[in-house]
Amino acid sequence: MARALMLQGTGSDVGKSLLLAGMARAFTRQGLNVRPFKSQNMSNNAAVTADGGEIGRAQALQARACCTAPITDMNPVLLKPQSEIGAQIVLHGRVWRAAGAGEYRRLAPSLLPAILDSFSRLAKAADLVLVEGAGSPAEINLRDGDIANMGFAEAADVPVVVVGDIERGGVIAQLVGTHALLSASERALLAGYIVNKFRGDVRLFDGGIAAITGGTGMRSFGVVPYFPAAAALPAEDSLVLAPSLTQPVPTLTLPRLRGREGEAREGRGPVRIAVPLLPRIANFDDFDPLHAEPNVEIVMVRPGQPLPRDAALVILPGSKATIADLESLRREGWDIDLLAHRRQGGRILGICGGYQMLGRSIADPLGVEGRKHPVPGFGFLDVETVLTGTKRLAQTSGVELATGMPVRGYEMHVGETAGPGLDRPMLRLAGGPDGCISADGLVAGCYLHGLFTSDPFRSAFLAALGADPGVIAYEHKIETTLDALADHLGQSLDLSALLAAARPPRLRRAA
Repeated sequence: MARALMLQGTGSDVGKSLLLAGMARAFTRQGLNVRPFKSQNMSNNAAVTADGGEIGRAQALQARACCTAPITDMNPVLLKPQSEIGAQIVLHGRVWRAAGAGEYRRLAPSLLPAILDSFSRLAKAADLVLVEGAGSPAEINLRDGDIANMGFAEAADVPVVVVGDIERGGVIAQLVGTHALLSASERALLAGYIVNKFRGDVRLFDGGIAAITGGTGMRSFGVVPYFPAAAALPAEDSLVLAPSLTQPVPTLTLPRLRGREGEAREGRGPVRIAVPLLPRIANFDDFDPLHAEPNVEIVMVRPGQPLPRDAALVILPGSKATIADLESLRREGWDIDLLAHRRQGGRILGICGGYQMLGRSIADPLGVEGRKHPVPGFGFLDVETVLTGTKRLAQTSGVELATGMPVRGYEMHVGETAGPGLDRPMLRLAGGPDGCISADGLVAGCYLHGLFTSDPFRSAFLAALGADPGVIAYEHKIETTLDALADHLGQSLDLSALLAAARPPRLRRAA
């Protein structure tokens, strides 16, 4: 059985996912057969696996770092929030049921055998399994029934490295406090710690390392300097979309990455694309290839702010709760902005849930989203959608008909769309036509996530918007960034010591 090592954090968004991806690429380049694992993830950014299931986006990226295809065993439990207090539970890649927070806490321990089954299968087929925790093990109010942090680590007897984030401040207290709140049996699993996202001269933190080591007895595996190129990698957590509390600007313009030439080229200049920031936005990594283009400005429009009038395109993104987000759009007045944008000749694109919103109506006869009466859509496309109890999950490819350029990606949706508008499809995929385009060509929608990863299509699409064509080789950029991340960690972490700290798991509970 493989050796295993687990990364747990002092909190959410401390960088566990990217550290694991970088370590996975580094150890894979050493010739090891590495696999990622996260027992329980919570995210509406998901990926479709080759075996027809869905897992968290971070585990799909980590699988890519391992140079292997993602499979459902890498993330056996995925929680997809549907409301402030409830989530859809995806078990081994398939929707199992929905549950409120309290109900799920009671259910979680019963999922541990299935989690250990997945972990065991991965471990038998690999040299090294890198395990990612969720949130923080110091949340002791959630310790009973935990299956994501120390609950899993104790069940599988996996050594743990704790990651602290110095960028948010108080990293000494983060690490020492986490250590202090763990039980004796949990502390026995701690192999050491990592300080992440350091800015400046690392030597200035020597005193901090001494304080953490002295306060915990743990060894330091290193201090990782801030890695700005990580912005090129797909993000999973919606925290990356959250505006700063001190930022007064009306819209959140995410940073654009530079192309091969280093700067945006002279010409027609950047094109502005607006995306309403829906409360239950899903698969927002659809826009990552556009963020990477120097000639594109993506504006994620916050609630309470209007859609920018100078946007060449408005994209309605995917949603975990399409009807609820459609009603949120109307409450924000964005429906009025969309109508004005449309009358002025602006273009609109809907992806998955956003595509459904652009039709005439959305019906939910089974109460999939909690209501059974039809809801009117925007009516820009001559189609209607009926939500069903079956989720379609498939990887696919084809062509975008307006440009004739190849596209590829995945479908992940509940609902069937019909109507005269389908006579003007947007895409032709391996399984048949998908989506539709309005008669005047200004409004379009489809179910295909990931279509902008196609360099030829993206370039032609941007040119049609009036921007200089794209200059980014997106998939190549992901690979080179993963390699750069591995190099970065090789210079700042003691990778040999981390590998030595890994050991074969001993499952303490029958799977």
